[in-house]
Amino acid sequence: MLSDRDVRQNLLLAFGNTLEGTELADLEVERIERVLEEDPFVEDAEAYLGQHNTLHIRIKQREPIVRILDKNGGNYYLDKSGAKIPHSSLYTARVLVGTGNIAPYSTDFKSKKKNSLNELYQLTQVLLDDDVLSAFIQQIHVTNTGEFMLVPVVGDQKIVLGSLRNLDDKLRRLKIFYTEGMPYAGWRTYRTINLKFNGQVVCQK
Repeated sequence: MLSDRDVRQNLLLAFGNTLEGTELADLEVERIERVLEEDPFVEDAEAYLGQHNTLHIRIKQREPIVRILDKNGGNYYLDKSGAKIPHSSLYTARVLVGTGNIAPYSTDFKSKKKNSLNELYQLTQVLLDDDVLSAFIQQIHVTNTGEFMLVPVVGDQKIVLGSLRNLDDKLRRLKIFYTEGMPYAGWRTYRTINLKFNGQVVCQK
């Protein structure tokens, strides 16, 4: 998501040059790291001098976990810590996609209760922590009423979660249904799979 050219451009803007030919005594290594870490794609930057008076820069890029397409036209990623990463023209990450009635991003969104972006972020983490669901679900959609729907990679059905209340039980029922019921019924048999009702999986053709 970040190129060598971007790194050089950041240094040029901050220092007025790309640092080639700079005297060692004039190199501000800590400032170089701070400048680079201000880039939204950078999680951590380390600058140090190696052999032959060469400046080395190691960058750890942020790893997106979900791409957000929100109700206000926002198009960005969230990383595992909830930091916002802008959409990159260089690279499109193959991650979950969140769409629909999603609240706009704010730096404190994780502390807000009943915030659709916060709930979507939490749901994303739960799905990614599950080996089965992380490979199976490709999209999370938030309806106008604030309910959550999942879209699988295989099949045309929509999976209705409703709220995130009793989420673990809903996802447990979903996995049981897909491993024990769906192979017999066929992947394209049902249009919706509803998990909102306690202890049930209600399907509609």
